[in-house]
Amino acid sequence: YKMKTLTELDYAMAAKFLNCEIAVIKAVKEVESAGSGFLPNGKPKILFEGHWFYKYTNGKFGSSNVSYPNWVRNYYNEDQHERLDKAAKLDRESALKSASWGMFQIMGGNYKKAGFNNLQDFVNAMYKDEASQLMAFCNFVKNSGLQDELQHKDWVGFAFGYNGSGYRVNNYHTKLANAYKKYSK
Repeated sequence: YKMKTLTELDYAMAAKFLNCEIAVIKAVKEVESAGSGFLPNGKPKILFEGHWFYKYTNGKFGSSNVSYPNWVRNYYNEDQHERLDKAAKLDRESALKSASWGMFQIMGGNYKKAGFNNLQDFVNAMYKDEASQLMAFCNFVKNSGLQDELQHKDWVGFAFGYNGSGYRVNNYHTKLANAYKKYSK
């Protein structure tokens, strides 16, 4: 499987679009997906979030490894595409919205902020290539009002806006700052 990976030009264009440093974008990429937006089999990296599926479906599928009321990391070691497929058999749209996608781990439910008219176009872009994943990230950052946080390297502000109030538990802001230091050298 040969996938199109990001080039320095892709990063430069994204940095220009967001008016921030290239190192900032590389730092977010590293923290979100440890590098690639794809698995070795060619499918995009995803993380299926059962608590979002539970919310989108009002809990109508009860509790299982794909549906539960509160965030847990119990299922992170399971095959995420298998979990997504299982949930999609119950409610496809809610399942696709409940996964975070690609090298920047954008939730499917944020497809409009990522610049797409519909959920399927977003998913198709996540399968296409890393450049499409990067463009979705750029649109999401702009449309979520997080551009100034990246410009000023406000890691706490960005982490809160991008990952929600639980960011401190995972030291998300510290990981971003450290990754930025690495790339800005």
